[in-house]
Amino acid sequence: MSTFVSDTLNVMNRELKPVWREPMAVVFAMIQPLVFLGLFAPLLPEMATGGGSALQWFVPGIVAMTALMGASFTGANLMEEMQSGSHERQLVSPLGRPALLVGRALKEVVPMLMQVAIIVAVVTPFSFDLHLGGVLAAAALLSVFSVGVGALSFALALASKGEDWMFWTIQQTLLFPALLTAGVLLPIDGAPRWLEVVSMLNPMTYVVDAARALFAGTWPADVILQGAAGAAIVAAVGLLVGVRAMRRSS
Repeated sequence: MSTFVSDTLNVMNRELKPVWREPMAVVFAMIQPLVFLGLFAPLLPEMATGGGSALQWFVPGIVAMTALMGASFTGANLMEEMQSGSHERQLVSPLGRPALLVGRALKEVVPMLMQVAIIVAVVTPFSFDLHLGGVLAAAALLSVFSVGVGALSFALALASKGEDWMFWTIQQTLLFPALLTAGVLLPIDGAPRWLEVVSMLNPMTYVVDAARALFAGTWPADVILQGAAGAAIVAAVGLLVGVRAMRRSS
């Protein structure tokens, strides 16, 4: 266990070095979420947000969208390493293969937390009530979710094995339906029954609902537990699939 932990920390530290060298890349990655905030939030009617501030309802969804999109793109970095031969050199190193996957997945938490801080800093001067405890709890929940999505993205990159088109086709095919059916941009209330069923089967739906409750400063136990269960399921499935794919990697 101590070897696994030390290997994981070494891999995580290696993966974070580009982030520390170029922190502005995290800022530039925020352009799209901030554009969504500026264009979508004013269009939301009061009935959609429960009569409250549109930002109060929309910001947690944008934060969840940022976590999903950032983590889902990480497999692209692994594909570049496979093409350059860096991945193969790591496979023959003394590092354990599970640690190679888990360390990479944990690295995704740091840029996500930086982006959450940027979004909250931008919207707080406007009609957004900051509840710091709820924001921190939601960030912890989204961290668990990001680890699972990142591991799944790495597993997809390993399965694609140099076929970039396969990775991007599957990633894009799954990404936007997951966002839309989770109610990130628009409420699902009043949607057709089939869409409501799909939303109920989407673990991200419960993560977003929990994040919205926490950002609002409320702590409903049932909503938070469902969100935690959704994030834990994604993390467990992602790590299980990712570690299995890494063990089989050659």
